[in-house]
Amino acid sequence: MKDLPKVFHNKIDKKFDNNRSVYYSSNSSNDEVVDTRTIKQKINDIFSSPNYVYKANVDITLKDKKITKRIIGRNKDYIITMDNELIPIEDIIDIQSQKK
Repeated sequence: MKDLPKVFHNKIDKKFDNNRSVYYSSNSSNDEVVDTRTIKQKINDIFSSPNYVYKANVDITLKDKKITKRIIGRNKDYIITMDNELIPIEDIIDIQSQKK
């Protein structure tokens, strides 16, 4: 068999440790996440989520109190709960879906 030509390779004459010297992480995080969505956008996100089939458990912060309700629908001005209660959207300060 014929001799094949040799493959060229550079000599490695230094130590590579860039993986240890480049990475930096900080465990402390003082940043607060601010939600810039409006109440109507939050309500639309709850009703359009893949977890919503007929009813959704939510925490609602009103002007004077915080309540936990199961909502089933909405119209232009109100949210309809499972107890057939109408909650005015204009009185809602914050609404969040409960995690299961």
